Amino acid sequence: MRLVVDLNRCQGYAQRVFLAPDVFALHGEEALIFTSRFDEALRDQVEQAATACPVQAILVDYSDEATKAAEGDVG
Repeated sequence: MRLVVDLNRCQGYAQRVFLAPDVFALHGEEALIFTSRFDEALRDQVEQAATACPVQAILVDYSDEATKAAEGDVG
């Protein structure tokens, strides 16, 4: 499982930090630090944090497959 946070969308409400403190932290008042890969034991906390985000900036990806880059057509 991995975690993706859209930092352009994130407004720094910090609700995720309280719900999943082993995955999210604040550096200063607004800079977000997070662990992109997390253990299954933290799944419920991470899902609650993602749901609580008022701007829906958190995506939890449950696949273990590496992300494949899209290749465009040349020509």
